Amino acid sequence: MIRVPRLVTAGTAALALAVGLPVLAYAQPSAEPISSTPQAHSDDRLPEGWRLTGSGADKQLVWRSSDRVPMGDARVEFYAGDKLLGRPTADKDGRTFRLPLTEAPAGSMTELQVLAGGRRLDAAATDAAPGGPRPIAPAAPAAPLPANKVDPGKPGKYRTASGEYGLKSVRLPGFPAPVEMRATVVGPVDAPGRRPVALFLHGRHYTCYNAKGEIEGGWPCRTGMKSVPSYRGYLHDQKLLASQGYVTVSISANGVNGQDDNAEDGGAQARSSLVRQHLGDWAEWAADRSKAPAVVRKVAPADMDRVLLVGHSRGGEGVNRAALDSLAQPPAGEDGYKGPVRWKVRGTVLIGPTIFGQNPVPDVPSMTILPGCDGDVSDLQGQIFADGTRGVSSGTALHSSVYMVGANHNYFNTEWTPGQAQAPADDDFWPGDKPDSLCSAGKKTRLTAKQQQKAGSTYIAAAARLFVAGDDKVRPLLDGSNLRAPSADPARVYTHAVGANRTPLVVPDPSAASVTGGKMCLQVDHSPAACLPPTTKGASPHFAGWAMSPEPGRHAIAMGWPKAGSTTRVTPNRPVSVKGAESLALRVIVPPNTGGTELDVAITDASGRRAKLGKARVDGLPGTDRTASYWAREVRVPLTAAVRAKLDLKQVKALELTARGGKGKAWLMDAWGWRPGTPAVRPAALPRVDLGRLKVEEGDSGTQTHRIPVRVSGKGSGTIRLSVIDAKTGKATSRVVTVKAGSHDVDVPITVPGNTRYGSEVTHNVFAKAVRGAVVGSYAGGLTVQNDDPMPKITVEPVADRVTEGQKLSWRVKLSQAADLEIEGGFSVLPVKGGTELSTVDVDKTWLETALDQKPNPARPLSKAGDDPSLRMSLPAGKLSTVVSVPTVKDKLAEKDESLRLRLFTFDEHWETHPGVEVTGTVRNAK
Repeated sequence: MIRVPRLVTAGTAALALAVGLPVLAYAQPSAEPISSTPQAHSDDRLPEGWRLTGSGADKQLVWRSSDRVPMGDARVEFYAGDKLLGRPTADKDGRTFRLPLTEAPAGSMTELQVLAGGRRLDAAATDAAPGGPRPIAPAAPAAPLPANKVDPGKPGKYRTASGEYGLKSVRLPGFPAPVEMRATVVGPVDAPGRRPVALFLHGRHYTCYNAKGEIEGGWPCRTGMKSVPSYRGYLHDQKLLASQGYVTVSISANGVNGQDDNAEDGGAQARSSLVRQHLGDWAEWAADRSKAPAVVRKVAPADMDRVLLVGHSRGGEGVNRAALDSLAQPPAGEDGYKGPVRWKVRGTVLIGPTIFGQNPVPDVPSMTILPGCDGDVSDLQGQIFADGTRGVSSGTALHSSVYMVGANHNYFNTEWTPGQAQAPADDDFWPGDKPDSLCSAGKKTRLTAKQQQKAGSTYIAAAARLFVAGDDKVRPLLDGSNLRAPSADPARVYTHAVGANRTPLVVPDPSAASVTGGKMCLQVDHSPAACLPPTTKGASPHFAGWAMSPEPGRHAIAMGWPKAGSTTRVTPNRPVSVKGAESLALRVIVPPNTGGTELDVAITDASGRRAKLGKARVDGLPGTDRTASYWAREVRVPLTAAVRAKLDLKQVKALELTARGGKGKAWLMDAWGWRPGTPAVRPAALPRVDLGRLKVEEGDSGTQTHRIPVRVSGKGSGTIRLSVIDAKTGKATSRVVTVKAGSHDVDVPITVPGNTRYGSEVTHNVFAKAVRGAVVGSYAGGLTVQNDDPMPKITVEPVADRVTEGQKLSWRVKLSQAADLEIEGGFSVLPVKGGTELSTVDVDKTWLETALDQKPNPARPLSKAGDDPSLRMSLPAGKLSTVVSVPTVKDKLAEKDESLRLRLFTFDEHWETHPGVEVTGTVRNAK
């Protein structure tokens, strides 16, 4: 490889943009191309803040933020319009993000933008979409909800002890450096018998810091830097649980955070391996306490049949994967834990979590805290931990969403909180160009760190008491019953849930029901026909994006009415049973800051008998244009009237919602027959699906059909949705397929045409989501087709290499045969070996500024015009030749002949550089 000079011209250049898996703040999972169509661009046409740097293998698309972007859990992603270009890595300054251009060209460079968690990082927070409504302002605080009879936030009766342990580091697949095995333990010392276990896993944060306040995100920490003790940030939660009789352990994951740059799943599998490594050790110590560290022997013995996993941010997705891997073993080559499963996960708590894979574990109860002022995972994608379980398994596990108004992302962890942390910390809610009326620090609606931490501890304890201890008295705090825990005051906390004692009446699906007076809308769609059109100010956690748009299989029912009396009728294709239910529970979204939306609810049975059940009142959440506040409130209406009218509740054929009051709109997420209680959860024997990746060569002729590796393990059969992304257009085709454990009949064929033309590496991406009776581990796979043809031979012939001043020096660059991708390169400007060199005042001024980004004066040889000046050249796909010219100017000076010496270089499909021939040109003095 030769050293290639910096390209400083404003000519066109194709970008080899690496792209990969979506749906959100430093280095992200590995990138894969989705397009093989090159596009031409120039550096001076890029938006402000963007630039192209380097060349060859070092070429990068770079964006620099005006402010530091804190290292967080959401993926930072580069987009061109609505097309994902790739996921950059961040420099140590926390402001500069670089996307390596190491793969095939993909995507247009128009409308460049940077997103993280659905939030624009490269635009003012108050920018409105064209034609969009004015920013919304938060409503006045609502009256407090009634108190629940049991308050789980009160300390328990047990004395506690605490300490830390450190074990030998472990190696995890795909991570070059060992990952630490360190944890802090808090547990009861006087509680009888074996005690349930709560394990905490922190999220993705800075890994290293020093006394100067410098922070870094690598691993291991370099000399002079200390490890950020993120794992100590949940001591307030641990102490509360320990006083109530739980053995708690919070583990360190800096070794994962500092190395998950290239993990396709964002590090979920690695975090699962780390969690299960600790659980395996605790199971060993439970069997023989003499082998346990001193701090473990200080506290009550652990009951490994009663385990609660608590994960914050990417730690949430990590413990979700750990719960799945505890029920269904992951592929051996991807798992860093080799021991047996000697524990039972009874529930998970997910705090501001990511869920890039959007495949929650259906048979493990969960509670997800959604921080209303989350500035990191700001799309609140953790809502999918509830919504994504619907219909997948038996539905007996309760999946609760807890929306906490005024909470940010970081303050649940004291080590991420200014004034409490040892390392530098900040408020993750971004400032924008003006204060946010709901979430900016100091607003009455914004929680202080202490208030937020107290509320978080209270609801973690509620989940522990329900999922692990089986105390149904705390269920009304989590399941949408509209009761509050006084210990969480003054936080305003709202909840809804799916699962447990619910039977489905309506889960929007155009193949299962029809709608009149409203419409079935796509949750994820960039068109105006989406559930929330792109011009909407604010967002919905329910509609958090995934790997494609539009995304099939995700629907809601949009309702809008110009006046009272408008009715939306939902008719299932077959009558549905809600026999045994006490009420109908509906999850309904109304716009933020609206109050008093009223809907009359009625049902009709198969014989035509109709009963008006009552009135549902729905209030919107507090929100602004910078929050994800289009969130469904759970409302219930009793079925008493239907019983009195002698409706057959085994044969309900229609649900009617009639608007009362003036003009309005709402979205129905789903409707259920509901009764109180929490049933026992018995995980079903479900097949597990893991997608893989395959690399092949294209071949010289004909077509080859390759099949994406799909591993199906476990027991039973079920259905999943497979989506294949077209490598050229970026569009997805999806289908629902049946999978059966132990079989290899999941067919994902991709046809690859062979040819002898030089081209780029092309990747076809495939994604999987569970639909019914199955679970998905590795949700992303694909096929990479490698170019196996040599680059065409490149020759250069003079068009005009001896000219009189005022004329153009020109050369024709020719290919021996056409290529399937743009051939890009240029000519290095070299010092001449003898005589007088053409100078900056001898060429056209406009050309000089455009081509070399230089001014004519002071006069200097062209080889000294900037650092390693080069003339950019490109041959679009299919084109055989192009002409490169240098326009000279005529002056009145009597001069000797002047010369220009150029050397050709070109890039291959991997941005490796290849040297070419040298050419010279001569400019004669005009007579």
